[in-house]
Amino acid sequence: MPLKMKELSAQTNESKSTILYYIKEGLLPEPLKPKPNMHLYDENCVQILKFIKYLQHNFSYSISEIKSIFKDNHFDFDGSFEMMVRSLELISGGKENKYYTKESFLKLVGMDEKRLKNYQKQGYLFERAKGFSSKEVEIAEILERAKILGLDFTLLDAYVENAKLLAQKENEIGANLLKSKEASHNERYELLFDLILKLKPYIFNIHTVEQHKKNIKKVQS
Repeated sequence: MPLKMKELSAQTNESKSTILYYIKEGLLPEPLKPKPNMHLYDENCVQILKFIKYLQHNFSYSISEIKSIFKDNHFDFDGSFEMMVRSLELISGGKENKYYTKESFLKLVGMDEKRLKNYQKQGYLFERAKGFSSKEVEIAEILERAKILGLDFTLLDAYVENAKLLAQKENEIGANLLKSKEASHNERYELLFDLILKLKPYIFNIHTVEQHKKNIKKVQS
Protein backbone atom coordinates (compact mmCIF):
# COMPACT_ATOMS: atom_id res chain seq x y z
CA MET A 1 0.00 0.00 0.00
CA PRO A 2 1.54 3.35 -1.04
CA LEU A 3 2.59 5.71 1.74
CA LYS A 4 2.41 9.45 2.11
CA MET A 5 5.59 11.30 3.02
CA LYS A 6 4.42 11.74 6.61
CA GLU A 7 3.76 8.00 6.95
CA LEU A 8 7.07 7.03 5.38
CA SER A 9 8.94 9.42 7.65
CA ALA A 10 7.13 8.11 10.75
CA GLN A 11 7.81 4.44 9.93
CA THR A 12 11.52 4.99 9.28
CA ASN A 13 12.38 7.88 11.61
CA GLU A 14 13.90 9.70 8.65
CA SER A 15 13.27 13.36 7.95
CA LYS A 16 11.51 14.60 4.84
CA SER A 17 14.71 16.32 3.68
CA THR A 18 16.70 13.06 3.99
CA ILE A 19 14.10 11.09 2.05
CA LEU A 20 14.03 13.72 -0.71
CA TYR A 21 17.83 13.67 -0.81
CA TYR A 22 17.87 9.88 -1.26
CA ILE A 23 15.36 10.20 -4.09
CA LYS A 24 17.56 12.82 -5.73
CA GLU A 25 20.59 10.51 -5.39
CA GLY A 26 18.68 7.61 -6.92
CA LEU A 27 18.58 5.47 -3.78
CA LEU A 28 14.80 5.65 -3.56
CA PRO A 29 12.32 5.45 -6.45
CA GLU A 30 10.40 8.52 -7.51
CA PRO A 31 6.97 8.78 -5.85
CA LEU A 32 3.71 8.30 -7.70
CA LYS A 33 1.83 11.52 -8.38
CA PRO A 34 -1.83 10.61 -8.90
CA LYS A 35 -2.82 14.25 -8.65
CA PRO A 36 -1.23 17.64 -7.94
CA ASN A 37 0.33 18.00 -4.47
CA MET A 38 -0.07 14.28 -3.75
CA HIS A 39 3.05 12.14 -3.64
CA LEU A 40 2.77 8.44 -2.79
CA TYR A 41 5.77 6.27 -1.99
CA ASP A 42 6.11 2.55 -2.54
CA GLU A 43 6.04 0.62 0.74
CA ASN A 44 9.36 -0.98 -0.21
CA CYS A 45 10.90 2.42 0.52
CA VAL A 46 10.64 1.51 4.20
CA GLN A 47 12.88 -1.52 3.66
CA ILE A 48 15.33 0.45 1.54
CA LEU A 49 15.63 3.24 4.11
CA LYS A 50 16.21 0.72 6.89
CA PHE A 51 18.90 -0.99 4.84
CA ILE A 52 20.63 2.33 4.09
CA LYS A 53 20.59 3.28 7.77
CA TYR A 54 21.97 -0.13 8.75
CA LEU A 55 24.89 0.19 6.33
CA GLN A 56 25.62 3.72 7.55
CA HIS A 57 25.39 3.15 11.29
CA ASN A 58 26.96 -0.31 11.54
CA PHE A 59 29.52 -0.30 8.75
CA SER A 60 30.14 3.43 8.17
CA TYR A 61 29.20 3.22 4.50
CA SER A 62 29.06 6.59 2.75
CA ILE A 63 26.20 7.56 0.45
CA SER A 64 28.50 7.22 -2.57
CA GLU A 65 29.44 3.66 -1.50
CA ILE A 66 25.79 2.75 -0.99
CA LYS A 67 24.95 4.22 -4.40
CA SER A 68 27.57 1.98 -5.97
CA ILE A 69 26.08 -1.08 -4.26
CA PHE A 70 22.58 -0.20 -5.42
CA LYS A 71 23.77 0.60 -8.93
CA ASP A 72 25.46 -2.76 -9.47
CA ASN A 73 22.93 -4.98 -7.68
CA HIS A 74 19.21 -5.48 -8.02
CA PHE A 75 17.39 -5.89 -4.73
CA ASP A 76 13.90 -7.14 -4.13
CA PHE A 77 13.18 -5.50 -0.77
CA ASP A 78 10.47 -7.90 0.29
CA GLY A 79 11.90 -8.85 3.69
CA SER A 80 12.79 -12.33 2.46
CA PHE A 81 15.67 -14.45 3.72
CA GLU A 82 17.12 -14.44 0.20
CA MET A 83 17.35 -10.66 0.33
CA MET A 84 19.20 -10.86 3.63
CA VAL A 85 21.69 -13.37 2.22
CA ARG A 86 22.42 -11.14 -0.76
CA SER A 87 22.93 -8.18 1.55
CA LEU A 88 25.33 -10.19 3.71
CA GLU A 89 27.31 -11.19 0.65
CA LEU A 90 27.75 -7.55 -0.33
CA ILE A 91 28.77 -6.44 3.15
CA SER A 92 31.18 -9.34 3.55
CA GLY A 93 32.88 -8.26 0.33
CA GLY A 94 34.24 -5.13 1.99
CA LYS A 95 33.46 -1.47 1.48
CA GLU A 96 35.63 -1.07 -1.58
CA ASN A 97 33.27 -1.65 -4.49
CA LYS A 98 35.98 -3.16 -6.69
CA TYR A 99 36.34 -6.61 -8.17
CA TYR A 100 39.28 -8.37 -9.77
CA THR A 101 39.42 -10.98 -12.50
CA LYS A 102 41.13 -14.23 -11.58
CA GLU A 103 44.23 -13.21 -13.49
CA SER A 104 44.54 -9.79 -11.85
CA PHE A 105 43.71 -11.27 -8.44
CA LEU A 106 46.46 -13.90 -8.69
CA LYS A 107 48.96 -11.27 -9.77
CA LEU A 108 47.95 -8.92 -6.97
CA VAL A 109 48.31 -11.49 -4.18
CA GLY A 110 51.26 -13.35 -5.71
CA MET A 111 49.49 -16.70 -5.84
CA ASP A 112 49.52 -19.39 -8.53
CA GLU A 113 46.32 -20.84 -9.95
CA LYS A 114 46.93 -24.31 -8.52
CA ARG A 115 47.09 -22.98 -4.95
CA LEU A 116 44.01 -20.84 -5.54
CA LYS A 117 42.04 -23.88 -6.68
CA ASN A 118 43.17 -25.77 -3.61
CA TYR A 119 42.06 -22.96 -1.29
CA GLN A 120 38.71 -22.87 -3.06
CA LYS A 121 38.31 -26.64 -2.86
CA GLN A 122 39.02 -26.57 0.87
CA GLY A 123 36.48 -23.78 1.37
CA TYR A 124 38.96 -21.14 2.50
CA LEU A 125 38.42 -18.74 -0.38
CA PHE A 126 35.58 -17.98 -2.80
CA GLU A 127 35.11 -16.25 -6.11
CA ARG A 128 32.01 -14.07 -6.22
CA ALA A 129 29.72 -13.58 -9.21
CA LYS A 130 31.66 -10.47 -10.21
CA GLY A 131 35.09 -11.83 -9.43
CA PHE A 132 37.29 -11.43 -6.37
CA SER A 133 36.53 -8.54 -4.01
CA SER A 134 38.86 -6.61 -1.72
CA LYS A 135 37.88 -9.02 1.04
CA GLU A 136 39.19 -11.98 -0.95
CA VAL A 137 42.44 -10.09 -1.46
CA GLU A 138 42.74 -9.64 2.31
CA ILE A 139 41.94 -13.30 3.01
CA ALA A 140 44.32 -14.56 0.33
CA GLU A 141 47.14 -12.56 1.86
CA ILE A 142 46.40 -14.08 5.26
CA LEU A 143 46.37 -17.58 3.77
CA GLU A 144 49.71 -16.99 2.07
CA ARG A 145 51.25 -15.75 5.33
CA ALA A 146 49.84 -18.79 7.11
CA LYS A 147 51.40 -21.09 4.51
CA ILE A 148 54.81 -19.41 4.76
CA LEU A 149 54.80 -19.65 8.55
CA GLY A 150 53.77 -23.31 8.50
CA LEU A 151 50.30 -23.03 10.05
CA ASP A 152 48.50 -26.30 10.69
CA PHE A 153 45.57 -25.89 8.28
CA THR A 154 43.40 -28.31 10.23
CA LEU A 155 42.40 -25.19 12.16
CA LEU A 156 40.96 -23.71 8.96
CA ASP A 157 39.24 -27.01 8.19
CA ALA A 158 37.53 -26.76 11.58
CA TYR A 159 36.46 -23.20 10.74
CA VAL A 160 34.91 -24.38 7.47
CA GLU A 161 33.18 -27.39 8.98
CA ASN A 162 31.60 -25.37 11.78
CA ALA A 163 30.71 -22.51 9.42
CA LYS A 164 28.70 -24.92 7.26
CA LEU A 165 26.84 -26.28 10.28
CA LEU A 166 26.08 -22.76 11.52
CA ALA A 167 24.97 -21.62 8.07
CA GLN A 168 22.46 -24.46 7.89
CA LYS A 169 21.08 -23.59 11.30
CA GLU A 170 20.97 -19.87 10.45
CA ASN A 171 19.09 -20.65 7.26
CA GLU A 172 16.48 -22.73 9.08
CA ILE A 173 15.99 -20.29 11.94
CA GLY A 174 16.27 -17.19 9.76
CA ALA A 175 13.68 -18.37 7.26
CA ASN A 176 11.25 -19.21 10.07
CA LEU A 177 11.88 -15.91 11.82
CA LEU A 178 11.06 -13.91 8.69
CA LYS A 179 7.75 -15.78 8.40
CA SER A 180 6.84 -14.94 11.98
CA LYS A 181 4.08 -12.43 12.69
CA GLU A 182 5.52 -11.41 16.06
CA ALA A 183 7.30 -8.36 14.64
CA SER A 184 7.59 -6.29 11.47
CA HIS A 185 9.78 -7.31 8.52
CA ASN A 186 12.18 -4.51 9.44
CA GLU A 187 12.62 -5.68 13.03
CA ARG A 188 13.13 -9.31 12.01
CA TYR A 189 15.48 -8.36 9.21
CA GLU A 190 17.63 -6.18 11.48
CA LEU A 191 17.68 -8.88 14.17
CA LEU A 192 19.09 -11.41 11.70
CA PHE A 193 21.77 -8.97 10.62
CA ASP A 194 22.72 -8.33 14.24
CA LEU A 195 22.77 -12.02 15.11
CA ILE A 196 24.99 -12.98 12.18
CA LEU A 197 27.23 -9.93 11.92
CA LYS A 198 27.52 -8.87 15.57
CA LEU A 199 26.44 -11.49 18.09
CA LYS A 200 28.05 -14.47 16.35
CA PRO A 201 31.54 -12.86 16.07
CA TYR A 202 31.23 -11.62 19.65
CA ILE A 203 30.40 -15.06 21.03
CA PHE A 204 33.19 -16.70 19.02
CA ASN A 205 35.81 -14.14 19.97
CA ILE A 206 34.93 -13.87 23.64
CA HIS A 207 34.97 -17.66 24.04
CA THR A 208 38.33 -17.75 22.29
CA VAL A 209 39.72 -15.22 24.77
CA GLU A 210 38.25 -17.06 27.76
CA GLN A 211 39.63 -20.39 26.57
CA HIS A 212 43.09 -18.89 26.09
CA LYS A 213 42.92 -17.48 29.62
CA LYS A 214 42.14 -20.94 30.96
CA ASN A 215 45.02 -22.46 29.01
CA ILE A 216 47.42 -19.84 30.37
CA LYS A 217 46.32 -20.59 33.95
CA LYS A 218 46.89 -24.31 33.37
CA VAL A 219 50.43 -23.64 32.14
CA GLN A 220 51.20 -21.34 35.06
CA SER A 221 49.79 -23.67 37.71
